[in-house]
Amino acid sequence: MDGTPSYDGDMSVVQQRLQELGLVLPCAPMPVANYVPTIICGNELRTSGQIPMRDGQLQFKGTVPSCQSVEEAQEAARLCGLNALAAASSALDGDLDQITRVLQLRVYIASDSDFDGHSTVANGVSDLMVAIFGDAGRHTRVAMGANTLPLGATVEVEAVFQIKT
Repeated sequence: MDGTPSYDGDMSVVQQRLQELGLVLPCAPMPVANYVPTIICGNELRTSGQIPMRDGQLQFKGTVPSCQSVEEAQEAARLCGLNALAAASSALDGDLDQITRVLQLRVYIASDSDFDGHSTVANGVSDLMVAIFGDAGRHTRVAMGANTLPLGATVEVEAVFQIKT
């Protein structure tokens, strides 16, 4: 297998892959301030920063590694990625098969001043995108630390997807 998901039955390729991975796409989070969740410009869909929310509740709060372990922060990044996909799904009327490539991820990690494992944390969302989209999930990336993030979140992720036009 070349890493590209295959199509089987009535379910979309992305939906099938999520199911195979045991993942459920959450409801698209609502903005917590004055911005829109996504913008489509040409053949790009850009998401606003997504924090690790599930069912309206922040799941991971505080800095790495004093409040959250690297492994917990990776899980937070993965949840942010699922939220970015949920936002994209909402913008694409539920059809994630319109995504042809993950172009870029920006991963912000609330971290202690001496923490330098940002790339390891960011792999939580990077690995997710490759698992879902195969080779089309390989992307450029920024992983950087911040002393705080919105609502005290551990991780925030922005995504840029290439879509069918």
